[in-house]
Amino acid sequence: MLRPRPLNTLIEELCRLPGIGEKTAQRLAFFLLRAPKVRAERLAQAIVAMKEQLVFCSQCGGVSEDDPCPICRDPARDRSLLCVVEDPSDVFLIERTGTYKGLYHVLMGVLSPLDGIGPEQLRIEALLERVAQGGVREVICATNPTMEGEATVLYLAKLLKPRGVRLTRLAHGLPVGGHLEYADEITLGRSLEGRREL
Repeated sequence: MLRPRPLNTLIEELCRLPGIGEKTAQRLAFFLLRAPKVRAERLAQAIVAMKEQLVFCSQCGGVSEDDPCPICRDPARDRSLLCVVEDPSDVFLIERTGTYKGLYHVLMGVLSPLDGIGPEQLRIEALLERVAQGGVREVICATNPTMEGEATVLYLAKLLKPRGVRLTRLAHGLPVGGHLEYADEITLGRSLEGRREL
């Protein structure tokens, strides 16, 4: 028996979301089909409200209801520190730690030539403009420790080091509660390289 067209359409749209395959999309679609109509309406309204009410900050590229965002407007923030992240969601993760008090710059991705993502598709030019305005003494690279993330850091280092800005990278190493026997060689090696004084 063929699935009805509206159900197929919903499954196809859910499959377009990152990390959602055919089976997960089908499971979500049937969950929504069985749920009270009000639940599906609230979900649809939340998606529309998000698209209508949120903007990307013109300064950092983060997500906010206002432009510039509250972080960029906050006079208590250390404007000499600039933390470069891949995605707007990374800003929220770092903010949850409560330890970073500088500003952010969201690249909107990482260099990935195989996926057709070069420097022109990222907010690298905007980063260089922010640094050129002066006042930034340190750029913290907080991209993910993937091949693409590392390639992006190397590219940024090539562009930023001649500008006299201190360039740092988030430490890599063992997670809290982890055991050495479960660590791969690269993680263990980086933990040794990134050791600090006690």
